Amino acid sequence: MKFNLSIIFSVFCTLVSAQDPIFTQYFLVPESLNPSFTGLLETTSAGVIHRSQWTNLNYKIDTDYAYFSTWSENNLSGIGVNFLNHRENFTGYNFLQANINYSYRVELNYEWYFRPGIEIGYGSKSFGFQNLILRDQINLSNETISPVSIDPLQLNNRIHFIDISTGLLFYTDNFWIGSAIKHLNRPNISIAEEGNIPLDMFYNISTGYEFNLSDIIETGFLPYETRMMVTGNFMEQGGYNRLDIGTSIIFSQLVIGATAALNPIKKTDQSHTLTSINLFSGLQYEKFKIGFSYDINTSKIGRTGGVFELGLVYQFDVEARKCFGCPNYN
Repeated sequence: MKFNLSIIFSVFCTLVSAQDPIFTQYFLVPESLNPSFTGLLETTSAGVIHRSQWTNLNYKIDTDYAYFSTWSENNLSGIGVNFLNHRENFTGYNFLQANINYSYRVELNYEWYFRPGIEIGYGSKSFGFQNLILRDQINLSNETISPVSIDPLQLNNRIHFIDISTGLLFYTDNFWIGSAIKHLNRPNISIAEEGNIPLDMFYNISTGYEFNLSDIIETGFLPYETRMMVTGNFMEQGGYNRLDIGTSIIFSQLVIGATAALNPIKKTDQSHTLTSINLFSGLQYEKFKIGFSYDINTSKIGRTGGVFELGLVYQFDVEARKCFGCPNYN
């Protein structure tokens, strides 16, 4: 029995300690971090993004995110829905969640705007225990495996929960700063029927500033309208934290840039300060926006194969779009 419980406990710890999935190109789907970004472009848009992590390891992780949002000028409101699917190949862990988002625009003065936002979702986690074999299922005498176990610990192969998140955003035409808190109600994600393990809240602060490059340097060799953006994004959940800082150059319809993923609050002296260098590019063609990124691992995990992301966004009315504090291809 002790052996059975130790197996379950190790698998349990591996799964429930997993943090919320995040995207290198969070600026392409910013509502994945903060519901206040819903309808920010003040038009109708839809998009998908796929993330594949550690492709050279058995612990490959795939994440898909899709959204649809629209804007009501009469109600000064953004409304949207989004879907998240997160999968781990080694454990069979699967996380599904569907959310409804709402944001409201408040004009503070002729330059500044404020947007509070809220997100309500329904989540489901599957832990793949169908592949777990306990000791009392193994019969060495006849070399068979019983399909049932008498282990008294009753486990749920799939759990369901309601999830609530909120956010706020302050912005001008070329600057934004926002914050969000996910899992405000701290839903129970315990795999044991009588267990109670509240999901850690996810905290986020993001900011960005966009300006004409010609305002600071001579750009005779570049188009006059070339712009630059600097961004920062801090995230914390449980004992884990991450800070992304970076910059991008915007050549009309083409964007290229890089961010550094940092671990500013180390858990141990052996923790890495810099965990990856993330390269990305984007292209806008008519109503479509395409983004691609590749994260170069700088830690000692080994040859992981890096992290790939591919995103696609479609804007139904490009001419009506208003983009406050975000690059054109966003």
